[in-house]
Amino acid sequence: MIALISVTDKTGIQEFAATLSALGFDLVSTGGTADTLRLAGLKVKDVSELTGVPAMMGGRVKTLDYHIHAGILADRDNPEHMADAAKYGIEMIDLVVVNLYDFLGTAEDPDVSLPELTESIDIGGHTLVRAAAKNWKHVGVVVNLQDYDRISEELVQRGGWLSSGTKLSLAIEALDAVACYDRSIPDVLRDRAGY
Repeated sequence: MIALISVTDKTGIQEFAATLSALGFDLVSTGGTADTLRLAGLKVKDVSELTGVPAMMGGRVKTLDYHIHAGILADRDNPEHMADAAKYGIEMIDLVVVNLYDFLGTAEDPDVSLPELTESIDIGGHTLVRAAAKNWKHVGVVVNLQDYDRISEELVQRGGWLSSGTKLSLAIEALDAVACYDRSIPDVLRDRAGY
């Protein structure tokens, strides 16, 4: 089992990841999150170990790679999907833990320039969340750190697996979080640009 973890707010992530590791999940993560997990003594693979390329363009491109998204989007009940995964060496990702860049928090600072504000628009996190939510039948997606304890309990009780009902409710929560995030961006940018 693989858990892909990429979080801006690292509150509680060490404890949550430790539970995942104890349940047999391999942890895969991005830069700052990987460093945080390693500080807790956890074994973590960098995303670049799955993609074969390092983060680039100042961190704008880290998880936007077919190795990652095929591993999330593969319908494990579809032989064609699984044959493609085997052919191209795609590892299945079972859990995606993401919280998005704090765009609204950045926007609260009146001294932040429009280019700096634009940099805080999340792209990769959105894509991970949407992919995992689309494939909720096979992949759990966690976007709210307040869910860590509840999800940990269920994973422990069910030997590392989430129920279909839980995965669907998490997918809906994740899509709602992305939709709310997206709705805020145009309003903030209009306000900053004076439109």
